[in-house]
Amino acid sequence: MHEIGVVRSMVKTVTAFAEANQITDIAEIVVDVGELSLVIPKYVEDIYPHVVEDTFLKNTKLILNIVPGMAECDECNEVFNVIEHKGYCPHCGSFEKTILTGKDFLIREIHIPE
Repeated sequence: MHEIGVVRSMVKTVTAFAEANQITDIAEIVVDVGELSLVIPKYVEDIYPHVVEDTFLKNTKLILNIVPGMAECDECNEVFNVIEHKGYCPHCGSFEKTILTGKDFLIREIHIPE
């Protein structure tokens, strides 16, 4: 389960951002999790409270946005969801594609309380 390393890295990044900007409280962290990122959102949700337990982020809400794994067919240029179509273009049946979205794990927003 590599999610613990991913969550620790995310917490380290957010902590560094907060320290660099003299922020002492964060309300929410919004993260984009791509369907093709090999990160399991449920594991991230389960691990997060344990990783931040003894930090200033312990009361921070984690919001995960699932980003669809979209691709463009290299043969016919059809854009399709890779997961839904098991990697094959629904228009021409080709397996050759260019991934457009859904591979990333990205901190999208950090919300500071007012």
